[in-house]
Amino acid sequence: MITRRPDLADARRVVVKVGSSSLTGTDGRLDTGALGRLVDVLADRVRSGHQVVLVTSGAIAAGIGPLGLARRPRDLATAQAAASVGQGLLLARYTDAFARHGLQVGQVLLTAEDTIRRGHYRNAQRALERLLDLGVVPVVNENDTVATDEIRFGDNDRLAALVSHLVRADALVLLTDVDGLHDGPPSRPGSRRISTVDGPQDLEGVVVTARGSAVGTGGMVTKLASVAIATGTGIPVVLTAAPQVRAALAGREVGTWFSATGRRMSRRRLWLAHAARSHGRVVLDDGAVRAVVERRTSLLPAGITAVEGEFDAGDVVELSDAQGRVVARGLVSYGSQELPDLMGSTTTELVERLGAGYDREVVHADDLVVVHTPR
Repeated sequence: MITRRPDLADARRVVVKVGSSSLTGTDGRLDTGALGRLVDVLADRVRSGHQVVLVTSGAIAAGIGPLGLARRPRDLATAQAAASVGQGLLLARYTDAFARHGLQVGQVLLTAEDTIRRGHYRNAQRALERLLDLGVVPVVNENDTVATDEIRFGDNDRLAALVSHLVRADALVLLTDVDGLHDGPPSRPGSRRISTVDGPQDLEGVVVTARGSAVGTGGMVTKLASVAIATGTGIPVVLTAAPQVRAALAGREVGTWFSATGRRMSRRRLWLAHAARSHGRVVLDDGAVRAVVERRTSLLPAGITAVEGEFDAGDVVELSDAQGRVVARGLVSYGSQELPDLMGSTTTELVERLGAGYDREVVHADDLVVVHTPR
């Protein structure tokens, strides 16, 4: 596990994410010069014996120019069309750029379903591992042509954090159009770059915005959310401007270094915590919250006070405290229609009243992950 910025120079496997704003010009067209300079750095890294997974935005932006659009499309159908045109163009440029260094690329298109459905999640992991074993540089992007909400509201920052875990990366490098995290809007006079963030306490008083660039969708809020996913489960992050990528990968003092704050978790628990779609919520009493969060025990019917939403047995649900704060997520063994009749009762009482089979946990400890520890 990498604990210091200089160690990044020797990291075996790194995920690098580049945003649309770093790959396109002011006219919205793909900037092949910027793309080529990025590839030169990544190719040098690979040829020196390291592994790189590239998570790239830019498909929709790359389609803006060829389609004669004035700006990034706001309606879904046009965004899908732009992605369809731009995706091929983007991959062709990457293929040519890496080929100049004697390297092959492999395109991996993912949608939200590929991180929500566990089978898809595992298949994506195997495909990425095999590409790396074969010496291929995986070029990962969200499949914007068939995505829906992700086109309008999503960004590849979160995807990059999840991919970092899929491939068990040593670090994640987020490339954007600013030189790091600042203590205020970068355009504001006197705003200063924050060099190191060792934990949430270092972000107190930091002002960030959700607004992205004209050709991208992710502002600093989405980047910090992806940083939290990565660092909270053992992967350090560097956030910096694309032109500083070589210095960042060399472990030099550029951008912002976010130290890992948590431990690595299994891919199954990562899937439960960050990738799986929640279908409802189960509210716990204080005793059940302590049992689940502090003692990491299974959730039993006796500790449930309310059921929200509609879900079936086997779905992912949120577990919240009485104040509505989500403390855990897990796979539920009862549907939302059954649970109201069971909550508040012990398993012994349920067996006596309803018969055999009702002595099982609502969420087993093996299918549960804590996402927030109450103070």
